Amino acid sequence: MASSEEDGGAGNGSLEEKESGKAAAPRRRGSVTTAWLIFYNITMTAGWLVLAIAMVRFYMEKGTHKGLYKNIQKTLKFFQTFALLEIIHCAFGVVHTSMLVTGVQVSSRIFMVWFITHSVKQIQNEDSVILFLVVWTVTEITRYSFYTFNMLNHLPYFIKWARYNFFIILYPVGVIGELLTIYAALPYVKRSGMFSVRLPNKYNVSFDYYYFLLIVMASYVPLFPQLYFHMLRQRRKVLHGEVIVEKDD
Repeated sequence: MASSEEDGGAGNGSLEEKESGKAAAPRRRGSVTTAWLIFYNITMTAGWLVLAIAMVRFYMEKGTHKGLYKNIQKTLKFFQTFALLEIIHCAFGVVHTSMLVTGVQVSSRIFMVWFITHSVKQIQNEDSVILFLVVWTVTEITRYSFYTFNMLNHLPYFIKWARYNFFIILYPVGVIGELLTIYAALPYVKRSGMFSVRLPNKYNVSFDYYYFLLIVMASYVPLFPQLYFHMLRQRRKVLHGEVIVEKDD
């Protein structure tokens, strides 16, 4: 899900283990790999900060969110697409995080940016678009700054606190924004038939993007509680030192 705060392929994924005191000896990285990850996280923090400043400046000058997405879309597309590197980090063992979880997290964001708000331009001024954009921006500034300071071994408590508290409100609000945005796109998708493949065709296959979006929306129902309660468990473990015993299914 796009609003998930799951630890992804940008950081070292080891803070929770350090805090619990039960981890094995930490895996060591080469200096080049560490330098790259620090550079990557600083770059992403700066990118989302630029995006936040642009959003605030636009609203202060115009007094409305109408046209805001069009104004910041190039910056948003660049830095969100740049996050595909996090999947590569996982694939090559640069970070020791689940490639599946990171892949779902990053690809869902890419999907919202390129296949919803970019493709269905009629919805770009919807309130819901601004809602998830604000949530993403705050989340990513917090997340990437957390990774950066953590890798530098100088993690301020406020950053750590923000990382494991902001999501309590931001995650559900972001999910609401994403769902409302997809819902707003449905009539335009149905009328235009975009990305749909109709029969007959030489491949004898069909695909209806409208119904695909309905399935995507329905998938939030089982996924949201799992990811949200996982983050709550991580919060208790990191901030309060609780030992969480995960049950096998």
